[in-house]
Amino acid sequence: MWPDVSELAADERFPTDLKLADGRTAEVFSSAKKETVLRHFKWMLDYGIDGVFVQRFGGPLRDARQLRANNIVLDHCREGANHFGRAYAVMYDLSGMRKDRVAEVADDWHGLRTKMHITEDPAYLRHRGKPLVVVWGVGFNKDRDYTVAECGKLVEFLKKDGCTVMLGVPTGWRELTRDAVNDPALHDVLKLADVVSPWTVGRYKTPAEAAQHGEKLIKPDIAWCRERGLDYLPVAFPGFSWFNMKGKSFDSIPRLKGEFLWSQFAAAKKAGADSLYIAMFDEVDEATAIFKCTSDVPVNPQDKFVTLDGLPSDFYLKLTGQGARMIRGEIPPDSALPR
Repeated sequence: MWPDVSELAADERFPTDLKLADGRTAEVFSSAKKETVLRHFKWMLDYGIDGVFVQRFGGPLRDARQLRANNIVLDHCREGANHFGRAYAVMYDLSGMRKDRVAEVADDWHGLRTKMHITEDPAYLRHRGKPLVVVWGVGFNKDRDYTVAECGKLVEFLKKDGCTVMLGVPTGWRELTRDAVNDPALHDVLKLADVVSPWTVGRYKTPAEAAQHGEKLIKPDIAWCRERGLDYLPVAFPGFSWFNMKGKSFDSIPRLKGEFLWSQFAAAKKAGADSLYIAMFDEVDEATAIFKCTSDVPVNPQDKFVTLDGLPSDFYLKLTGQGARMIRGEIPPDSALPR
């Protein structure tokens, strides 16, 4: 997708080599600019979005330059969340980490608490009275050098550090099928944690499939977690495309002008969910972004960009705010898609 930068000041917009249809240079934003990140948090306030998980990939933690860049963005998020009354929490994404390096995440978290003191922020998300930390990428069966056992040690460390822990796990985590490792040790690690959040981006492609997913997976997932005293955070996403990044089919999961995302709100609520994680706020590279994007996209022979099908740039922010009302029980799950 292409971000809408029309509200950004001149020093917040950065030129690219791409051109728009009228010949103007296509511009993008940078989360390294504090003013831009603060604006994003204002949008969350304006549209009724509670806050964000700030992704922090484990792989770059060894690289001083990348670590500094991550810390700058995290610091902007802290300021934005505190200023606009939103919540934020750190999400460690283990994707790309090598074996025997998961312990570096523990070291990084220790630094965030002792040097940046992030959990002392009023805005830092607390769950059941303790600061929440997310460890994403536990138990997947592909492209993972690190082990389930290493993840278990990390969870134990975070729990001893006084945190509640949410684990981002595969869709097939409960039955140890599909995208999950066939290893009962995964369940042992889950029982150490506090919140289970299965990753479902790309696992269904239509409103009908989303409804089926809610009935056949979310509902029994919730029952499994409740029996073991765990909370459950399902994932919803507005659509998907990986053409420019991966060379795969363009607009592989169409948004259907919001129908696809709205159907997932309804499916989760009907299945018994009391909270929802929307993937993602600003991820334009996989066409999952819900923040302000544009239909005035670059024109380039080898690139393609998903548009908003003529909808306003803030449509998915509004829709997410309305979906939050559904999850809270303020509107019924059979409500029509807001127009």
